[in-house]
Amino acid sequence: MMIATTSGIAGRTVTETLGLVRGSTVRAKHVGTDIVAGLKNLVGGEVKGYSSLMAGAREQALDRMVGEAEKLGADAVVGMRFETAQIMGGAAEIVAYGTAVRFDPAG
Repeated sequence: MMIATTSGIAGRTVTETLGLVRGSTVRAKHVGTDIVAGLKNLVGGEVKGYSSLMAGAREQALDRMVGEAEKLGADAVVGMRFETAQIMGGAAEIVAYGTAVRFDPAG
């Protein structure tokens, strides 16, 4: 499955727009990570626990979006974006979305 943040794929002609596809996940932080984050806040630096949490959430949302596109028989998702929203203190939603399309088989 080709995924692009652009409105098309170079060298490919879109013949059919199948519609919006999206995938989302909600993740909550861990108390242990909060303690480390509090210490990092004092001395500075990357909070690797949060970075890992968000990277995993983005991948899961992306996988779910691709799954929706595959169900529609799409060749690609164009105009792909990520959105993040805080659901409550300590929990965030990650949404991946874009437009599922089919290409001309001849190119």
